[in-house]
Amino acid sequence: QLQFVESGGGLVQSGGSLRLSCVASGFTLDYDAVAWFHQAPGRERLGVACIGNSGEVTKYGDADEGRFTISRDNAKNTVYLQIDTLKLDDTGVYYCGARPYVCAGGHREYDYWGQGTQVTVSS
Repeated sequence: QLQFVESGGGLVQSGGSLRLSCVASGFTLDYDAVAWFHQAPGRERLGVACIGNSGEVTKYGDADEGRFTISRDNAKNTVYLQIDTLKLDDTGVYYCGARPYVCAGGHREYDYWGQGTQVTVSS
């Protein structure tokens, strides 16, 4: 089955940091752009950051303020999302998805969704 396996979430206090990982299972990431998405409870799945197959980074919405860092390690078939200075609004499930070559569009443009990893930020 072709999908991502996301991990690294957990319960963390406001102001803390987390490093999320997504590993591609059943396929390689060499030619794909990979994006992280955040789905808050009862809300739509929204893009956080994306990294193209050549390493170019696009950030969406509040992620542009500098708290989110996306990176990839093709040798490990893995994409990471570092989240610093966590806020209550960061609570939700984080998913990653892939599309060919470059970052574009919303979550419907991406594929290979996994189960996601839950992030819960407490005050």
